[in-house]
Amino acid sequence: MKALVTGGAGFIGSHLCDHLVAHGHSVVALDDLSTGRESNLEQLTGNPSFELVKGSILDKSLVDDVVAECDTVFHLAAAVGVHTIVDKPLESLHINLQGTENVVESAARRRARFMVASTSEVYGKNDADGLSEDADRVLGSPLKSRWSYAAAKGLDELVAYIYGEESGLPCVITRFFNIVGPRQTGRYGMVVPRFVSQAMAGEPITVYGTGDQRRCFGSVFDVVPAVVKLIDTPAAYNRAVNLGGKEEVSIRGLADRVIELTGSPSTVTYVPYEEAYGEGYEDMQRRMPDTSLAQGLIGYEPQRRLNDIIASIIDHDRTGGPSRQEAVARP
Repeated sequence: MKALVTGGAGFIGSHLCDHLVAHGHSVVALDDLSTGRESNLEQLTGNPSFELVKGSILDKSLVDDVVAECDTVFHLAAAVGVHTIVDKPLESLHINLQGTENVVESAARRRARFMVASTSEVYGKNDADGLSEDADRVLGSPLKSRWSYAAAKGLDELVAYIYGEESGLPCVITRFFNIVGPRQTGRYGMVVPRFVSQAMAGEPITVYGTGDQRRCFGSVFDVVPAVVKLIDTPAAYNRAVNLGGKEEVSIRGLADRVIELTGSPSTVTYVPYEEAYGEGYEDMQRRMPDTSLAQGLIGYEPQRRLNDIIASIIDHDRTGGPSRQEAVARP
């Protein structure tokens, strides 16, 4: 395929670019580098099958030009991270709503099949045991910026679904559940790389809230090949598909594991949500995916345990090198 990856210099996007190029595809990455980093793509510099275009998904003309070169679009560009959403809610909404509409509209007009990346955030405060794709959304007040990302991503899914239905083009919606791995930064609130950075510096690990919140973390090395398989699977078209891990852990338990695996002298300190994010911040106590649909569609079965995922981040931070070998090891 000739693929466009929006947000291609980001964490998941750069691993997706690696995987596609390694498996013989040509790739154009579009990124404004607001949160993505060119260093994430340095291993592809000079590769004739890869091109980085610096620009925004809000630029309709540019989006249309790069989509015109491709037959497949992987749309991952978005305003991401709790800090970004809370600190810049209006800008984040604009990027996540208008940007997605630009990309999907262009893909439909240019007759390119497309994948839109969504998130487990769309389930809101629903903390059921194993959230399936048709589980209810339980969102807080629309006036609380905490839920603006979930609201925007829900609309992104609807836009993609309607365009897919009306255009007849293959469309897949992927819902990512706490995907982590090398190249992810804790700068915007991502918890695992933040804990690893604090532990490696010997600083106190800051747990927001009580630490009793429970999450499942998935490896980018499991998720990236699954994304590519889904766009090649007709039974997945015009459906939302959960992708994530299966090993559940409390945030306090996560901090303890990071300390153990890094051999750090760090201690754990607790920070109230209000102090970390401002007054009125809400969180969910549990978020665990049901990935049986992905298993049935493409045989998706997460291979990497949480300790392996944490270790891959530690190794990357210690060496400072691009971690791509595992991502491209399998078709």
